[in-house]
This record gives sequence, C-alpha cells and structure tokens, in this order.
Amino acid sequence: MKFKAFFTDDGISLLDKRFLPAMDKVGRVCHVFLTPTHAMLLHNLLGATAAGPDGGGPQCVAQFAKDLLFREYNLSSRNGNQIAFSVEVALLQRALRSVLAVHAQPPAAGDAPGAPAIQVRLVNKLPAGSRSATPFLTFETKGARAAVVQDVPISRPLSRSDVERLQEALDAAKDLPQTLVQVPDLPQLQSLVDRLKNVGDLLTVAVTQYGDLHLQVSTSLVTVGSEFRKLRVVGDRANAPVGDQNLTASTRMDMAVERGEALSVQVNMKHLVKSLHCHLAKPDYTFYGIAPGGACLTVVFQYFIPGTRLADKSISFYCRLPVLDSGSS
Repeated sequence: MKFKAFFTDDGISLLDKRFLPAMDKVGRVCHVFLTPTHAMLLHNLLGATAAGPDGGGPQCVAQFAKDLLFREYNLSSRNGNQIAFSVEVALLQRALRSVLAVHAQPPAAGDAPGAPAIQVRLVNKLPAGSRSATPFLTFETKGARAAVVQDVPISRPLSRSDVERLQEALDAAKDLPQTLVQVPDLPQLQSLVDRLKNVGDLLTVAVTQYGDLHLQVSTSLVTVGSEFRKLRVVGDRANAPVGDQNLTASTRMDMAVERGEALSVQVNMKHLVKSLHCHLAKPDYTFYGIAPGGACLTVVFQYFIPGTRLADKSISFYCRLPVLDSGSS
C-alpha cells in the first residue's frame, strides 16, 4: 500500500489550529482513514470501547474532502484503495507544528520567495536495534535555513476485514436524528455543563420538536437543570401547545415525551464534557438531537464556506454519545 500527498495551506491550518486540538481533547488515539475521495479522523469507532449507542465512550468523526486537505493525492492499496491506521493525536499535532515552523521561515536576501510544500507519506523504516520495519507517517519540508523530516509512529495498517468493520461503523454513525435543535452559544452551554458536573455524574438530555433543549441532573438530595427554548429546528418539528407555557420545564418535557414530540435520554456527564471540547474546531453552527428510539445523543457541527452563509460540504464533523437510559423511547 502507498500514500503520498502535499498539504494545501488551508488544509494544514485546519488540522493544526482546529481539528487536532479538538480530537486530542476527545481521546488520546484516533484512526486516520484514507479513501480515494476523503480523509478522516475517527475516534472510538473500533475496539473494545467503541460500543457506540450500547456503551463505551463518545464516537467522533471528522471527515474532509481530499482536495480540501491535499493536492497531488496518491493512494493505493489492496483494500479498495483504502488505508486506515491508528496514531496518537498529540504526536501528530507536534509533528505538524514542527514542519510548519520550518516552512514559515522567511527567505534569505536574494532567495526566491515561497517555501516548498509540506509532504506527507507512509513509510516503513528499520529503527535502530530492531530487526523488523516499523510503519511511520512522515512529514517533510524545507525552509529558508533548514529542512525537517518528522516521523510519527503509527499502528500497522488495518487489515481488509478491519477496514470493512470501520466502514460499517462509519456508515452506521451517519444516520441523523429526525429532529435537531441549534445551540447558538456553545461556550455558554459548556459553562452550564461545567457547573452541572459538580452536582452529579449522570445528565438527562431532552430535545423537543418545538425547539427546546433540556438538561437536568438529579441526585437523592437535589435536582438541578436548565433549558434553552425556541431554538432553531431542523427536521421534524411541531408547534408548542399554548397551554404548556405556564408549566414548569420538567412538566413540559414529560408531556412532550408522552405526546411523541420529544425524546429524552440519560448520558454520562464526562462523555458530554468531552464532546463539548469539539468547540475548539470552531464550528459555525452546532446542533443537538436524539436518534430514533433513544439510541444515542448526536452532536452535529456545521461549517460555512468562508465568506458566505453556504454550508461547506467538504467538511463533516459530528459526535455520538452512548446513552445509559432511553426510557422515553
């Protein structure tokens, strides 16, 4: 199998300043999945902890059109020209920053302006004292006064069967909830959750077709919650009954669930906190929804084409949180 490409300026900036910092907060290790059309960073889609809606930690998917990240993209393998491997996110980010520092060196007097592009490729190298080759993701570039080669150790590329499992998990994770509500202020939501996590470890989340998002923590001594009302709704929606306006938030939520106009699930507070770190990727819009039957809590991040209000279809970023209770289904 072979992989070699050159980063675009926008692509390497997106990874370095936005997506790698976010993925590093979600988990120490991620899978890199390369296909003929896309490059992806995947957290927790495979392995013993990747139980998806049935348990384990949150799943996180960042998918990019190959032309957004790379040019001269050369990829081949016996697995349908697909390659996947795992890597420590911090090592990947450290290597990118090292080559970027050299790449940014200003040219000396009399030198031609512009530095060579940053190349990335898969290689097998024989480490000192070892008898077997080890796979690396290698980054190379030249600056005005120096050149740099950074080798990032990776796992052995996944087998055909594991690549197929990864693709199946990815396909299953693409199903969106029937109702999504837009949270306009993600840092405000993060501040609220930071306060709620001091009360308890389990959080009840409810999403209504009226555009309401409810968050509630209950213990044997106290119940604390908050709600965001009249949010923008994407998908199935309904008009809030006029008679519900004077009811308490918990009563409105319970009645909406009974009418089939809301879903409510319970999630691990730590999982939600991890997913909120995805704001480091600076999405333009953030949506919350609950999968049919209360299968999982889904967080979808939307991006615009720079300088417009049009959705950027070259970027797809979302998280799925496993539920501990889906009694509303």
